Amino acid sequence: MMSEEVAFVQVVDASGLTCPLPILRAKKALATIQSGEVLKIITTDRNAIRDFQAFSKQTHNPLLSQEETETGAVHYLQRR
Repeated sequence: MMSEEVAFVQVVDASGLTCPLPILRAKKALATIQSGEVLKIITTDRNAIRDFQAFSKQTHNPLLSQEETETGAVHYLQRR
């Protein structure tokens, strides 16, 4: 999923962390934002794209966009 910049209210930089830490950091941050707001998560774990897709399905928090970068990926997760 590629997209232009998505409006977000908070950034979680999970660079250098491996599963399950990026998911846990994102889950903790989601609890601090309002329904409908968007979280931007930066990851370097090569499994993070698949991990966040699964997390989105399990929690019903919409995954608006995922972009691969030179060092990993950026994910935009909306709180349900």
